[in-house]
Amino acid sequence: MQNQSRIVVENVAPQLNGGAVFIKRVVDEVVTVTADVLVDGHDVIQASLLYKHESEKKWSETRMNPTFNDEFSASFQTSKQGFYSYKVQGWVDYALNWQHGIQRKIDDYQHVNSELLEGAVIVESLLNKVSEDDKNYLLHLIYIFKNPESYNEAIKEAVSERLHNLFKNNPEKKLPFTSQDFQVYVDRKKARFSTWYEFFPRSASEHEGVHGTFNDCHRLLPRVAQMGFDTLYFPPIHPIGEVNRKGKNNTTVAQEGDVGSAWGIGSRFGGHKDIHPQLGSVEDFKNLIAKANELGIEIAMDYALQAAPDHPWVKEHPSWFKWRPDGTVQYAENPPKKYQDILPIYWETEDYKNLWQECLDTLLYWIDCGIRVFRVDNPHTKPYYFWNWVISEVKKQHPDILFLAEAFTKPKIMQQLAKQGYTQSYTYFTWRETKHELMEYVNELTKTNQREYMRPNFWPNTPDINPFHLQGAPESRYLQRYALAATLSSNIGIYGPVFEQMISTPIPGKEEYYMSEKFQLCHYDWFKENKVTALITKINQIRKQQESYQQTNNIQFLETGNDQLIAFYKWNDARSNETLTIISLDAYNSQSGSVQLPLHDLKVQHGQKVEVEDLVTRNCYNWYNEWNYVELHPSLPFHIFKINK
Repeated sequence: MQNQSRIVVENVAPQLNGGAVFIKRVVDEVVTVTADVLVDGHDVIQASLLYKHESEKKWSETRMNPTFNDEFSASFQTSKQGFYSYKVQGWVDYALNWQHGIQRKIDDYQHVNSELLEGAVIVESLLNKVSEDDKNYLLHLIYIFKNPESYNEAIKEAVSERLHNLFKNNPEKKLPFTSQDFQVYVDRKKARFSTWYEFFPRSASEHEGVHGTFNDCHRLLPRVAQMGFDTLYFPPIHPIGEVNRKGKNNTTVAQEGDVGSAWGIGSRFGGHKDIHPQLGSVEDFKNLIAKANELGIEIAMDYALQAAPDHPWVKEHPSWFKWRPDGTVQYAENPPKKYQDILPIYWETEDYKNLWQECLDTLLYWIDCGIRVFRVDNPHTKPYYFWNWVISEVKKQHPDILFLAEAFTKPKIMQQLAKQGYTQSYTYFTWRETKHELMEYVNELTKTNQREYMRPNFWPNTPDINPFHLQGAPESRYLQRYALAATLSSNIGIYGPVFEQMISTPIPGKEEYYMSEKFQLCHYDWFKENKVTALITKINQIRKQQESYQQTNNIQFLETGNDQLIAFYKWNDARSNETLTIISLDAYNSQSGSVQLPLHDLKVQHGQKVEVEDLVTRNCYNWYNEWNYVELHPSLPFHIFKINK
């Protein structure tokens, strides 16, 4: 390939898969771009960052600054949802090159008459690009550069800051080189900061043994809002299959009155665009969505692409399922789990276009009902390119829509789902217990290129996962796990009221709940209060007040001298809000240690006062040293400090 430009632009960052995958931001976030920009020889080179929103025709431009080793850097701030494009352009700046060269000769006491004449030609090229005042200035320069009697004034003005700025702000880009375009997708701010609460609406009744309704959920909304949750996630609300319905504790034979698994979608009452008749009507659901919105809560729907054997799709679209020679369909499996009440969709069907369209139409139907957030069940068992297509189609019409991937699977598969467009992702946090495990995992999420596209959502528990460390655990363990999730990650969720009421009876030897709500109605004292509910409420309030907890990536782990104490410093992009979190990982004993303050990052000197304010107890401490003693007890196993300087 012939290319006359002398400029090389490479190693543009951030980028994913050579630009084939977009990075992610939220509105008002900054994208900092770096690139290596090279030229042969010793000429002065310049580089610009060009960027524009997909709705704009004209590129905006900001000059990049050299950092080190031929790297240049610049930033732009997003202001609208949707796609932005960005690219890097480099060029030899002959005007600045001339000024740099004449400066060196003047400093060496060389006579520069010829160079001044060259400068006059360069200055003349700027006359039609500048204001009237600057034009008069440049005309004067042309005169003195050509007039030997004005030599002393000429050499002074040739290297002046004013001329330098005019050259820099009005470059002549001869034979520039421009990188390929890269993309960033910008979501609304909730993509980065959200607090989820999950419960089964069918268990919302005031009366034991009675199937709950959407109308029953109204009385629970103020409790969810008061505890500080802004997203209420419902498991599937669709009709539940009657063929192969599961019984209590996942038994394969349902008894009379068993309600079945909400994920066994579809029956004679309808499919994915229908509502379980015992929950209420579509109008009831819309009214609940509106009431939740009034309280600052968005209802998230479960989007589970699977079907019960009696789902209408099975008869209406048999080619969407893979039939065996004996006329049956193999039920879904995720070894060792078996889902006899679910038929997997056959994604390689020749009728895939109609299948994909129906899946898209289902999303659009619920969006029209008022839904803006979807939690997607088992997305890793469906084709990646399907997700890319369906999420892209939704976002074209509804950029507010957010998708959470429920995929507890292999790391690269979870990462691939994020690359294909998922807004947030469940994570391995549920199983990370030790200080080393937590630090290693969070650093992987925040210090590698995963920070550019994978937004983690930390869940201490789910209806599927009753982790061993919560089974029969003391109150302090629940406090510890919520504090870890809520301060390490800006997106967090819990399955309640099971979590806050510390209901943890397991199926022996398994990370599953005994008498799981997945297969039966449960009855709760919804308004029971305890220390866990009080501190969840307090932590959620702190998250809403402190911007440093509203993002995940700005984090630095600190030394404590104790493997049972984890400490980390967080900050917002402007460094106007800085916090220090210290959490004991011991649920049974007191733990003490010395926390090393990041004095350099705090821009304070040793001996200078740093005030730390405990946002839970409201106690304040003045620290003057780099190392500071802390002690935590199981009764309150964390400090959440705001740093005041």
